Amino acid sequence: MKKGKSTRGRRYGSGAKRAVASAMRRKKHGTLKAGKGRHGRAKSRKQAIAIGLSEARKKGAKVPPRRKGRR
Repeated sequence: MKKGKSTRGRRYGSGAKRAVASAMRRKKHGTLKAGKGRHGRAKSRKQAIAIGLSEARKKGAKVPPRRKGRR
């Protein structure tokens, strides 16, 4: 058996799940804002998920910290 990192993956709480679902719904309706600009809209699915997780972190939900080295 390997010692060290767990093979379970990243753990997310139910608050994170709700925030991501809400962001996906807003993306579908075209109202999900990407950034602080006036007209920026989220275009991709990955972008919507990232925005949802970011909102969940701000609310204090159980979400792992952002990975470093990614943009």
